[in-house]
Amino acid sequence: MPPRLILNADDFGLTSGVNRAIAELHSAGVLTSATLMATGAAFDEAVAIARANPTLGVGCHITLVDGIPVAHPQSIPTLLGSDGKTFRPSLVDFIQALLRGDIREDDIEREALAQVQKLQRAGIDVTHLDTHKHTHLFPAVARPLLHLAERTSVGAIRNPFEPTWTRALGHGGLLRRLQVTLLNRLKPRFDAIPQLRHAHVLTTDGTLGISATGDLNSTTLSETLAALPSDGVFELCCHPGYNDKDLDAITTRLRSTRDVEREALLSVLPTRMSQPNAPELIHYGNLGRIGAMRELGSFTPNTGYEKVL
Repeated sequence: MPPRLILNADDFGLTSGVNRAIAELHSAGVLTSATLMATGAAFDEAVAIARANPTLGVGCHITLVDGIPVAHPQSIPTLLGSDGKTFRPSLVDFIQALLRGDIREDDIEREALAQVQKLQRAGIDVTHLDTHKHTHLFPAVARPLLHLAERTSVGAIRNPFEPTWTRALGHGGLLRRLQVTLLNRLKPRFDAIPQLRHAHVLTTDGTLGISATGDLNSTTLSETLAALPSDGVFELCCHPGYNDKDLDAITTRLRSTRDVEREALLSVLPTRMSQPNAPELIHYGNLGRIGAMRELGSFTPNTGYEKVL
C-alpha cells in the first residue's frame, strides 16, 4: 500500500491572496486540505471558497498567539496580553506563561471552542485541528484541544512532530532544526493523551515541512517527497499564498516564501504523482470511522450551536 499524504495549507482566511492560492492549488490537484483562521481578515471569502470546493478538507487553525480572540475576553483572561483584549504578541511570551502555569487549560478550551464553532456555524464540516505556531506541541495545549475535538465531532488533529527521517534531510536553518529536535522530546507525552492513545481522535505518523518552514522551495519539496516511506500517513504543512499588498498589512515572517511554496507545489507534485509508489493524496476528513461515514454520506457534522462545555 502506498503512503497516504495530506497536503495542508495553513492560514486559510488570512488574506485574499492566501485564499486565492489555496483555491488555485486545490483546483490543480496539488493541495487537499487547508486550515481556516476564525479571525482571519478574509474569513468570509475563505468560507465561500471552502463551500464551493467540497473536496477540499477544511480544518480549524486554532490561534492562541498574536491575534484577537473569538470568545469574550473576560471569559479567557489567562490567554490575554497586557492590554486585556488580545493574545500575547509572541510565541516566547506564550510559552513562558504556559510553563509558569499562568495559562488555564479551561481558557484554552473555551477559546478553541469559540473558534471551531464559528467555522461550524458558517457551514464548515471541520475535518481537524491544528494550531498557529504549533502551540499544541505542549501537553497543556494539546489536552484541552483533544478533549474539545472529541466533543465537537472533529475527528483528527495535526501531529505537530516532524519524523526523524525528514529532519535528517537537513532542511531549514540550523537553529530551526535544533528547536524542532528539542521539541520532539515532548512527543511521548502527546502520544499518551487518552484521546490519541485510544484513537478517539486520529492523527498522522508525522508532519513534514516543519523544519523547512520558510525554506520550502522546489528542491526541498522534491527531496522530502522522494524520501517518503513506502507506507504510513503523513501531512505536508505548507504556507502558500501571494505576496501582495494585503499581506503587507499582516504581521508575518512568511512573505516572499508564500510565492515560492505555491510555485513549488505546482511544479513538483505532478512529477512526483507520476512516479512509482506515488502517495495517495487525502485530507484529514478521509481518516478513520468518521471518514468512512463521510464517504457514505452518513456523517452529520456539528452545527456549531451545540452545548459542549
